[in-house]
Amino acid sequence: MRTKSGMCTDIDQAGGTVMAGKLFLCATPIGNLEDITYRVLRTLGEADLIAAEDTRHSIKLLNHFQIKTPMTSYHEYNKVDKARYLVEQMLSGKNVALITDAGTPGISDPGEELVKQCYEAGVEVTSLPGPAACITALTMSGLSTRRFCFEAFLPSEKGDKKERLRILEELKRETRTIVIYEAPHHLVKTLKELYEALGDRRITVCRELTKKYETAWQTTFREALERYETEEPKGECVIVVEGKSTEQIRQEEADAWTRMTIEEHMELYEKQGMDRKEAMKQVAKDRGMSKRDVYRELL
Repeated sequence: MRTKSGMCTDIDQAGGTVMAGKLFLCATPIGNLEDITYRVLRTLGEADLIAAEDTRHSIKLLNHFQIKTPMTSYHEYNKVDKARYLVEQMLSGKNVALITDAGTPGISDPGEELVKQCYEAGVEVTSLPGPAACITALTMSGLSTRRFCFEAFLPSEKGDKKERLRILEELKRETRTIVIYEAPHHLVKTLKELYEALGDRRITVCRELTKKYETAWQTTFREALERYETEEPKGECVIVVEGKSTEQIRQEEADAWTRMTIEEHMELYEKQGMDRKEAMKQVAKDRGMSKRDVYRELL
């Protein structure tokens, strides 16, 4: 038998075996408690067990809504072993609700490991829509929302400096709007690195989303860095960065070609397997020249 929320609550009498439970990814408020949904509240109350990133933090939420469901910790440092335990619980018929400290489980938190193990074990997974700081910031940024990429927190320099530099290098040519999370005490350093890697771009710095002192400041890297020379950043931040325009990319490519001789340009394509005629055609296109002019230069 299942409840209205789809939870398994009984034994399959025909087969005499316990029906597997289900994983519910429950989005919780990123600041304002009024953002929690009725469906999430009902699911948290009906679940057999709530897996929380920080039980000390989540107990405040549960107490506020008078939810008495037992909790267990599930965080970055126990995610693999604890996920196995939670999967076992679901296979035995229990329903588990997963919550993070704030926002949607699986976004910039250890939830994806539990989801992965559920799929491997054949446990059903569903996600209950709700708050997510990346989407909240993107939609209020004033920048393009049609195409975007989410980088969460950049890898720390202490943990993986090479990976951080690799991602910054990749973002140089990113044409989609970029969304990045950052803590206030690291904001200036990250803004400097992004400015050096991407050049000056339009950005929106969103802080304290959904809270009393929420702000969304549309500015540029340069202006933001000037401001934070004298003003200490406060509150959890989301940086939304304008993607590189296709015109900028084309201009950079054109500039790169002009730093090569036509002979070097031809050799580049011939090494890639093009015959001389094809290479000449591509060189002419790259440089905005006619094939006849390229031919004359090669004589």
